[in-house]
Amino acid sequence: MTKEKLSVCLLNDSFPPVIDGVANAVLNYARIIQEGLGSTVVGVPDYPGVTDSYSFPVVRYPSFDTTKLVGYRAGYPFSPRALDALAEFAPDIIHSHCPVMSTVMARALRERLDIPVVFTYHTKFDIDIRRAISGHLLQQTAIRLLVDNISACDEVWVVSRGAGENLRSLGYAGDYIVMENGVDFPRGPVSQEKCEALRQELALPPEVPVYLFVGRMMWYKGIRIILDALAALRRSGQDFRMLLVGDGMERQEMEQLVKELRLDDVCIFTGAIRDREKLRTYFSLSDLFLFPSTFDTNGIVVREAAACGTASVLVRDSCAAEDVTEDGNALLIEENAASLKALLEQVGTNRTALRDLGQRALEQLYLSWEDSVTRAYARYGTVLDHYRRGLSGRSIEWTDELYNLLDDLRRNIEAARNFKETSRRKLQERLRR
Repeated sequence: MTKEKLSVCLLNDSFPPVIDGVANAVLNYARIIQEGLGSTVVGVPDYPGVTDSYSFPVVRYPSFDTTKLVGYRAGYPFSPRALDALAEFAPDIIHSHCPVMSTVMARALRERLDIPVVFTYHTKFDIDIRRAISGHLLQQTAIRLLVDNISACDEVWVVSRGAGENLRSLGYAGDYIVMENGVDFPRGPVSQEKCEALRQELALPPEVPVYLFVGRMMWYKGIRIILDALAALRRSGQDFRMLLVGDGMERQEMEQLVKELRLDDVCIFTGAIRDREKLRTYFSLSDLFLFPSTFDTNGIVVREAAACGTASVLVRDSCAAEDVTEDGNALLIEENAASLKALLEQVGTNRTALRDLGQRALEQLYLSWEDSVTRAYARYGTVLDHYRRGLSGRSIEWTDELYNLLDDLRRNIEAARNFKETSRRKLQERLRR
């Protein structure tokens, strides 16, 4: 543990009102540092009508709307006013959690204050880039900029070994260390009274197994596997209830598929749940957490489920399954609906065995945010010492080319979004005539 009381500047493009794993990580870093380790300031994009009331200061900077492309607004990191506001807090170190716009701002702030930048790679950003940007050349340009941005940081962290492998596959050649994320749930499930109240609220029969998914409603999370498996399971005569917690751009398509598969009487879409205690109750009530995602690099939700004594079903060799043991503290499947259906047929009705499995998940997989952030904070001291001694790990310096290419990329995305919105309005006007 560093003996210095450090001031840490945290930067990210997703932050409440957005709910996702990285926003949750930044919230917990800020809260735990501010309340017991040092001090922090958070720099994030502005959202219309947002009000911040946290134990730490939040600096909002200009943004443009990319929610239909990537699920959140992208920050515009070329704001002198925002840089001035962040610099006033005199941070000792900068920690960026987004490899594009937030890291551009981190590098600009480093130029001004001469302090190191740590970057954490949370997500397979190449998948988001290929979804958001059409055209191979533009995609490759964006990935190159992403890798250059990361390579310019003084130390790089990844949330899992699989995340590091993905980063290497994009062309990153520098060093990194694994710094796992934690969960903000306390150890153990909620009370039986809370579970029973939720069961009554959702009209869940007590005798049937309850399955749960929590996350962004995006197909790449493996939700098609879940729905196809459940449709086959029902045709075989098994009863169940499926809770799908979260929101996202593809939720409407999923609800339509549920109707087509005739699962709408057993599948419940709850939308995003911001009340963390209520979310704990969903995890505690459920018999199994279904998470057949190969997109996620860490799967905080798997540890959240474990915190509540609920075991997870994961894809074998996925990043989310890195630290689990098959049948010891989790259940593993192949990445297809038939494999999931066969597993649920085998174990779904043995609720005693599932409770025992969940208890082992609690004992073996639980990691609190307090422990995770305390480890990260101790590492900040090492990063700062290396920086002061001229031992930074960065391999790329600031260039005008990078600055201009990023601004061009922002303008292209904004132009595409405006064109799409204008075309949609014109089509609606024609249909009304």
